[in-house]
Amino acid sequence: MLPVVFIALVLDLLAFTMILPLLPSLLDYYGNQDQDGLYSLLHSAVHGFRQLVGAPDTPRWNSVLFGGLIGSMFSFLQFLASPLMGAMSDVYGRRPVVLLSTIGVGISYVIWAVSHNFSLFVLSRIIGGISKGNVSISTAIVADISPPEKRGRGMAVIGIAFSVGFIIGPMIGAGFSVMNRNSVGFNSAPALFAIFLLSVDLLYIYCFLKETLPSERRMKSLGSGVKAAWPLISPLSLFKFEAVQNVPLQDLRRMQRVGGVYFLYLFFYSGLEFTLTFLTHNRFNYDSMKQGKMFFFIGIIMVIIQGGFVRRLKSGREISFSMKAMLTLIPAFLLVAFAQREIILYAGLSLFAFASAVVVPCLTTHISSYGTVEQKGAVLGIFRSLGALARALGPAAACTLYWSVGAEACYSIGAVCLFIPLFLLYRAGVKTE
Repeated sequence: MLPVVFIALVLDLLAFTMILPLLPSLLDYYGNQDQDGLYSLLHSAVHGFRQLVGAPDTPRWNSVLFGGLIGSMFSFLQFLASPLMGAMSDVYGRRPVVLLSTIGVGISYVIWAVSHNFSLFVLSRIIGGISKGNVSISTAIVADISPPEKRGRGMAVIGIAFSVGFIIGPMIGAGFSVMNRNSVGFNSAPALFAIFLLSVDLLYIYCFLKETLPSERRMKSLGSGVKAAWPLISPLSLFKFEAVQNVPLQDLRRMQRVGGVYFLYLFFYSGLEFTLTFLTHNRFNYDSMKQGKMFFFIGIIMVIIQGGFVRRLKSGREISFSMKAMLTLIPAFLLVAFAQREIILYAGLSLFAFASAVVVPCLTTHISSYGTVEQKGAVLGIFRSLGALARALGPAAACTLYWSVGAEACYSIGAVCLFIPLFLLYRAGVKTE
């Protein structure tokens, strides 16, 4: 099943990531149309935020901030949906929930293809965010089929699928952007291609993905698994893993600490990732093409690391390796903060890529060892939900700091703050050997 999961994820992520380089032109298109009430409302919110943090009033940064708002909304919806879908897969099985998720994402692309106004486009993103539970279910499938000593290899394969998707998908989107450079009006071709990819993905999943959670090992009902929906959508309940019942108290405490570490790490990480476009444009005059090459460089390093070191990592070493990778992120932040030459910038980005390749797969592998077989979906859904919440909040916090105190102070503060998740991971009391 591991190659099946890998191919299904790559197809899904190609469709998902190809919109990223198209967002600025899409937002410009909607801004030049008769603006509906929703566009005006969000534009006012972005304008107020820009004034609050002191960002310059230029079309480029207004577009980046507007895109960041849309991205944060998508991540927040994933925060709400991931644990619910994970718990559903514990009751109804992995395969039907993956199919349901893929259909929902496909519907969002259909709406995107006909979204000649901004409200329809936002509706497509809302449906896509609510439906995007296939990644957490895929991690649960890997946990189902992999013995503990080989689970890290499976999580590394999921990480490689992400890296491949985030390398090739934006390049496809950039290709559509170049093709549409001289045309006028709305272009549905990228959305139609995304629909094609999702259709192939859906057919592939239907034909080749087998159920990995037998009926006798499932939760009897959604209520028996979580007792109520509230523990799956309340942030405080999610941090406490309240929906995971009947686990030893010591295991629950460790899950809570690792979940908190994961949230804090992605909070700081996503902030650097989002503000990096500001820094490279202001300091090195990077245009969209150069920034695309920069992220391609990061993606290639991630594929090499995940295909090499992470896949060969011995079981039980995930926490210690995560700590080492987080440590490399501290000099990465500082090198990027004070880089005045591109070689220094790329040295920092190399360390940034190493941490990107290691921390999330290793922490996911570790958290998948907790809970009973029928609880894996809920555990991994909650875990991924905490990451989505971090990605919803991190860019706004980092952007505020970046424009308020400058790049050097912003990344230096981020580097210092990374000692918090490192300390919590050390205090988790997990055996790392």
